[in-house]
Amino acid sequence: MQLDKDLRSVQEVRNLIAAAREAQRVLSGMDQKQLDAIVAAISRAGAEDARRLGDMAVEETGFGRKEDKELKNRFAAVTLYDAIKDERTIGILAEDREKKTIDIGVPVGIVAGLVPSTNPTSTVIYKAMICLKAGNPIIFSPHPSALNCITETVNVVRRAAESAGAPAGCVSCISTPTLEATNALMKHDDTRLILATGGGAMVKAAYSSGTPAIGVGAGNGPAYIHRTADVQMAVKRILDSKTFDNGTICASEQSIVVEKAMERAVTEELKRQGAYLLSDAEHKTLSRFILRANGTMNPQIVGKSVETVAKLAGLSGIPASARVLVARETGVGKGYPYSNEKLGLILAYYVEADEEAVLRRCVEILEWEGAGHTFSIHAEDESVVKRFAKAVPASRVLVNTPSALGGIGASTCLFPALTLGCGAVGGSSSSNNIGPLDLINIKRVAWGVRELEDIRAGNASSPWENTRTGAAASCGGGNGASGGMDNAAMDELVRQIMRRLGV
Repeated sequence: MQLDKDLRSVQEVRNLIAAAREAQRVLSGMDQKQLDAIVAAISRAGAEDARRLGDMAVEETGFGRKEDKELKNRFAAVTLYDAIKDERTIGILAEDREKKTIDIGVPVGIVAGLVPSTNPTSTVIYKAMICLKAGNPIIFSPHPSALNCITETVNVVRRAAESAGAPAGCVSCISTPTLEATNALMKHDDTRLILATGGGAMVKAAYSSGTPAIGVGAGNGPAYIHRTADVQMAVKRILDSKTFDNGTICASEQSIVVEKAMERAVTEELKRQGAYLLSDAEHKTLSRFILRANGTMNPQIVGKSVETVAKLAGLSGIPASARVLVARETGVGKGYPYSNEKLGLILAYYVEADEEAVLRRCVEILEWEGAGHTFSIHAEDESVVKRFAKAVPASRVLVNTPSALGGIGASTCLFPALTLGCGAVGGSSSSNNIGPLDLINIKRVAWGVRELEDIRAGNASSPWENTRTGAAASCGGGNGASGGMDNAAMDELVRQIMRRLGV
């Protein structure tokens, strides 16, 4: 009897989890050197196939630009590797002989990796590398519209990992993607963590699954061009960012906000650098195309060229030289579609009376959509930067840099990542650029430094206060205190603990 698609996909998930469970057993016995060799192999393979996989992604999804997809693949394979290659993730991470504590890194276990269609191949490389660096197997749930390029990238990563000693089942992918399969993966008792990158509905489902999840909310970052900014460079950076891979990175700018006094200079510079400012009629025509009837982003604008968007929206007369479409906007929220996230070559343009009004508008935009994600500012006045950074609900505040590239850590020194946490304000469990250290648990070993009699007698009001003042009888004491341990004895105890833990 032939099972239907949904049942087949759910059974496949069960089989993949069983294989990942066995892979986890093997990975748990590996040391840091062995895991690092696996990650290095993935890095090499990802770099070697960066162009081919990028081409596949564009050809299958229709999103973005081949050359930029290749760059994102290289970013995930090489830049990320450089950031994590010397990082300790398992075994003893830290020893504090003064406080008599040891931190031990432990893998979280099987990870479910949700992969979007906007960044399909680079996301696979990135998530596989950070998972295996932390000693975790990963099972990918691919977006159906990018199934072929995701599957091929998983195969590239899997072959590289296994050639370096990784066990079978450590990297796998659902071959028949269905909602039922994704739900089964996220809710399975053996799935320990979900890395959710994708649409809002999928991220929400991940957080509602009952399994711990690290998700990414919508990006809707405004860019403020302050009066102290180098306007030419500010506009260049914004357009460089927005046009990179046709705007498919969620950290890319979605609106420009300026004071009235800056309007003329910024507008002229936008036009000079190839932005096309929509007329009132064109503004109205395109506004009907940005969102679907249910209020979500129209996928037809995602990652498409200006020419394609204009044609689909029924706009005529847009010059072939236009790099982005810019629409003057006066409001935020329902009825103002330009105030939403637009993963394509469309920018909203707000002109406000003064700096206070600019700040209010930026906060309003982020609170409407994109809270906790990214805000960018172009300014030479550091006090203004600090003031806005303190006030805006964003986990990343980027200064004088293309937001798409700065947010992921390509043009800044932020951790290189393709999953950008939005913090509590954005409904996320983390505000980090997610890396291997987000995918481990830390066991803490602590030796006693006081007896109950000492605590009752109040011999030390606070162990931590004693540490700060240099007292020797508490968390920070020397070997002379009761219960102290010399270095040789501590080393032997650590070895025993490690043997018991299997690390």
